[in-house]
Amino acid sequence: MGDIIWAGPVAALVLGYLLGSIPFGVLLTRAAGAGDLRQIGSGNIGATNVLRTGRKGLAAATLLLDMAKGAAAVLIAEALFPGTAVLAGLGAFFGHCYPVWLKFRGGKGVATLMGIVVALHWPSGLVYAAVWLGVLAGLRISSLAGMTAAISAPVSAAFFGKIGLVPLLLALALVVIWKHRENIERLLSGTEPRIGKKRG
Repeated sequence: MGDIIWAGPVAALVLGYLLGSIPFGVLLTRAAGAGDLRQIGSGNIGATNVLRTGRKGLAAATLLLDMAKGAAAVLIAEALFPGTAVLAGLGAFFGHCYPVWLKFRGGKGVATLMGIVVALHWPSGLVYAAVWLGVLAGLRISSLAGMTAAISAPVSAAFFGKIGLVPLLLALALVVIWKHRENIERLLSGTEPRIGKKRG
């Protein structure tokens, strides 16, 4: 009986991880003949680094697909194993950040986290998107926009009364900040590049 009880949650976690670990940035740039994304710019597999290839379309596709895989993990797991949405989201996030296929060297989780938040609670997802786009448009600093948006997730969930989501979203926001630790150093030193400008 205990094995049956754990089967759904474990399956949701694994499903989320496998979906989240699909490295769309790497796959798209390789398919387009733009080279190995891990050898370009910061070496990150996310949309911001794809943009450094000069392929805006590929960057947009990477952003949308990274968001979609987070949302899909949550929605599919909840449909198959009711009550496991949070675990699937957790799996998808860590799948993106630490994909086994890339020796656990993945992205920073901002886009995938947005997809997860939208699927778990769309009003908080709208806040996430608004904060992300607002900071990005105003300051043109991708890392700052991503970290601010991630921090907004647990805050907005608490504001809307979704207290059960706060621990997960807070933990994931902290991971996003940790993944941006080098960016934080550059922000403090004033050397963090802005979107549209070449790295100095």
